[in-house]
Amino acid sequence: MKNVRILFMLLVATVAGLAAVMLASRWLLQQGSNGITKVAVAAADISLGQQITPDIVKLVDWPASSLPPGVITDQHALDGRVARTSLSRGEPVLESKLTPVGTKGGLSAVIADGKRAITVRVNDVVGVAGFALPGSFVDIIVNTQKDKDIKGGTTADRNEQSISKIVLEKILVLAVAQEVNRDETKPKVVNAVTLEVSPEEAEQLDLARSVGTLSLVLRNQIDPRPALTAGATKNTLLKEPVIAVAAPVTRTVQVVRRVSEKRFAGTCIGVISGTQHNQECF
Repeated sequence: MKNVRILFMLLVATVAGLAAVMLASRWLLQQGSNGITKVAVAAADISLGQQITPDIVKLVDWPASSLPPGVITDQHALDGRVARTSLSRGEPVLESKLTPVGTKGGLSAVIADGKRAITVRVNDVVGVAGFALPGSFVDIIVNTQKDKDIKGGTTADRNEQSISKIVLEKILVLAVAQEVNRDETKPKVVNAVTLEVSPEEAEQLDLARSVGTLSLVLRNQIDPRPALTAGATKNTLLKEPVIAVAAPVTRTVQVVRRVSEKRFAGTCIGVISGTQHNQECF
């Protein structure tokens, strides 16, 4: 009798333990399924300006508590979209990394609103030895001839002197040659650089390359300070003293003419002619 009671207690404990394990497992599965969300990630490396197709994205499980803002959960919503930035394999596809709906692929898709793309010819020196890569910022210097008036001459008398001046600042490099990938850090010596400019800056740049030679100056990407310079000339480069030439003094000569009056002293007589009375002097 005593053994039967012990066996009964063991059976009850075993059944209670199995029920507790089953309930705990079911609760963990429910919690796990509720905390997981399907998100779209890159199945392969995606380049800037590349059009997204179904074969280069996939859905993976992602913890719902750590979802990035703007994540895409519908794979079909990405058909035809264009990448604004480069995406690495396994990286979540975010709305902020895509161009607006309806844009086509290519370089034109990554040009900011209100901006234009213009290409300038460079070499290994002008292009900062190939360090002007897509995504970097440059200043543009033009070297040209500046007209100046000759001291003491007329306005038609002019001389020319060389001057180098920064004309555009913090210009984004969109592409070098035909490369738009911004993940590259190795210098590339190319013969053309495409820049992102405003319409006004495009006009200035086109004029600058027609009146002189251009040079690119690589600048810090987070430096917002403008370069307030007057330009460099031969005089400022050699630190030649500036000699002030006094303007010619024009003297006004006043000529005073004295007119002497002749006074005739003589004899005066009265002349009466009818009703008229006159005086005549000799």
